[in-house]
Amino acid sequence: MFKTLLLVIAVAAGGLALYPEWRAAHQAPPQLTVRYKAGSPATAAVAQPWLEVVNTSKKRVLLSDVAIRYYFTGDGASSYAFNCVQAAVGCSNIAGETVALADPTTTADRYLQISFTTGAGSLAPGAKSGAIGLQLYRPDGRKPDQLDDRSFNAADTTFQASRTVTAYLRGAHVWGDEPAGHADAAARGSSVPRPRPAHPRGIVFDDFHYSGADDPALHAHGWLVRTSPGGPGIHDTWSAAGVSFPVEKTAVGGQVLQLRASTDGTKASTRQAEVQSSGTDFLTGTYAARIYFNDKPTSGRNGDHVNESFYTISPNNSRYSELDNEYLPNGGWGAPGPKLDTTSWYSADAGDRVTHKLISSLQGWHTMVITAVHGVATYSVDGHKLFSSGGKYFPRQNMSINFNTWFVDLPFTGPRAWDMRVNWFYYNADRAQSLADVQKAVNDLYDSGTHYVNTVPKH
Repeated sequence: MFKTLLLVIAVAAGGLALYPEWRAAHQAPPQLTVRYKAGSPATAAVAQPWLEVVNTSKKRVLLSDVAIRYYFTGDGASSYAFNCVQAAVGCSNIAGETVALADPTTTADRYLQISFTTGAGSLAPGAKSGAIGLQLYRPDGRKPDQLDDRSFNAADTTFQASRTVTAYLRGAHVWGDEPAGHADAAARGSSVPRPRPAHPRGIVFDDFHYSGADDPALHAHGWLVRTSPGGPGIHDTWSAAGVSFPVEKTAVGGQVLQLRASTDGTKASTRQAEVQSSGTDFLTGTYAARIYFNDKPTSGRNGDHVNESFYTISPNNSRYSELDNEYLPNGGWGAPGPKLDTTSWYSADAGDRVTHKLISSLQGWHTMVITAVHGVATYSVDGHKLFSSGGKYFPRQNMSINFNTWFVDLPFTGPRAWDMRVNWFYYNADRAQSLADVQKAVNDLYDSGTHYVNTVPKH
């Protein structure tokens, strides 16, 4: 009698399991749910997926244990890039990489994988990460075709649970449907990242992965493209036309900020280029940038007194501060080139400064470092010290960061263009760092898939 009863219960349960409604009501909820909305139409120049993680388990979840994958097709592009535009947890706490699938499908031959640092915090049961606004773009400037992308859905104009975006918790696949042939790829030891610590307070890093001068992420990350009037150089010729972010095989990460100054020898045709930080949050510590200086124009006749610069500057008032690196391949102001002027300023109005001239060609890539600690500012190129300044020539006021290319004068006619490139910028507010220390910090950021960090307190 007892065995018969068990058999009846088992048969009944098996029969009920045939009904989807019964299964749905009795399955355990997923540990995570990913919600998605399309931030751009299929024909946009840049794909703009928005994602949100929801903790649908009964336990608190560390976001640093979570990875998300957004699947798309590369449309034949050799590379894709991404950036974070906006995130409730802070873009500084988000890293990402695009990964090619070993077994591509018609709707997915790669994916964008997003991960978090411990600084992103945790989610209580039922809690949401808040919106994460991302951009996917082709560095070659061509438009992506999103219509055949597995995770894209133009109809999702508000956040909706999306099973074409997958999620992983401590390496285990917990949400979404992977492309055919890729089930449980994470569990088999793919590239799901390990938890990463939060970035230390007081650092800035940017490797200039942007789609163009009008990329909203560029402004969101604290940079301005100058179009305002004034000097230096040929006054009132600052233009966004000379700011771009091309593919560069010799650059770490494969993309750079390019600043082009062009002219035909007349003021009307002259365009100078500058990118500067939107805030003046920088004072003491270490400033570093990897820069490609040019001794010859990209096109046209050589001979211009052109200035390729990386410097910090404060508002021009009673506490004026400025630390300069100015490379002049053909010299300027009556002095021959090639030369690098490194200058610490006390007063721009009075011309009160101390300077050092390195008479040497710097054609090619160089890492420029300025340290400003304990009342002494020190300049170096590729780890070789140039000179130090102190006393009244030490910065007294917070400064902005500036990169620009400009003409001292226009000595002849004829079209020509000069390019300076910046691979990355790094700042540490807390201490002086050697070139080796800077390079290790930058390498670690690249290795973790980090393109942008800013943990400097706002002033």
